[in-house]
This record gives sequence, C-alpha cells and structure tokens, in this order.
Amino acid sequence: MFSFLWKSFWGQVLLTLLVSMVPVIELRGAIPIAVGHGLMPAVAIPVAILGNLIPVPFIIIFIRKIFAWMRRMFPRLNSMIDRLEEKGKSKKAAIDKSAFWGLFLFVAIPLPGTGAWTGALIAAMLDMRLKRAFPAIALGVLTAGLIVAFVSYGVAALFTI
Repeated sequence: MFSFLWKSFWGQVLLTLLVSMVPVIELRGAIPIAVGHGLMPAVAIPVAILGNLIPVPFIIIFIRKIFAWMRRMFPRLNSMIDRLEEKGKSKKAAIDKSAFWGLFLFVAIPLPGTGAWTGALIAAMLDMRLKRAFPAIALGVLTAGLIVAFVSYGVAALFTI
C-alpha cells in the first residue's frame, strides 16, 4: 500500500518514523526494515529512535484516562485492558526498587515485550512523573537502537551515526 514511499528518501524517513511508533515493532523492527529498503543506517537509527519516543509522553500522561474511557465506552474491551494493565504491573516489581535504572534497563534490552511502549505503560502504572520517566525511557531507547544497529549491521553502523 505504501510501497511508493519507500522509493524516495523522505518517504523512507517518514515510513521509518511511523513504523518505529508502532507498538511491539518499535525501533527493533523499524531499523532493519528501513535499511532493508535502502535507507542508510546513519539516517535510519536516529529517525527510528525519534519515532519510538514520540508516543511515550502521551502514554505516560493519558493512558489511565484512555483506559477508563475505553472501559465506559467499550465494555467488551475490559479483558484486553486488564491484560495491558497486568502486563505493566507484572514488570513493576523488577523496576520498583530503583525506578530510573530499572526502567532504563527494561527499555534498553531489545527483546519482545520490552521497549518504549511497555516502559511508558509501566511508568504510568508506577505513577512516575513524566520528567522522571522520560529520561530513563529515552536513554533506554537510545541504547536499544544502538544494540539493534550493532547486531544488525556490525560495528561499522555505529560509526556512521
């Protein structure tokens, strides 16, 4: 559907930004997809990091209100919302002891189920303020981006940034 966008530089940048904003895929998928479509790692990595960070403040600030609204308007979604909240709460014990570094490490390890979206959900469940949670998540996203680049493209990718 958007294949024509992969043919131009700015289209590649836009799609990389958008793909990195998608939950679960995030920058772990956006960087290899972008480079696979011809975008240089030196461009793909920072664009994917930026795109991965865009939803974070909105999640931290609004997720509880969104969940409450969804429960009222769409009661059939309650079980899905319960699962999302449980996912956030299940990681709470690992992060609670030292919230900043725990959140950073959780986001920095590029494995399924970790990342900026889940980190922001955890921060919201821990009632962390945005100004405390965002730096930890941003540092984690930066670290995860570098790890993904290193694993995908080797040391050379890190020196092209």
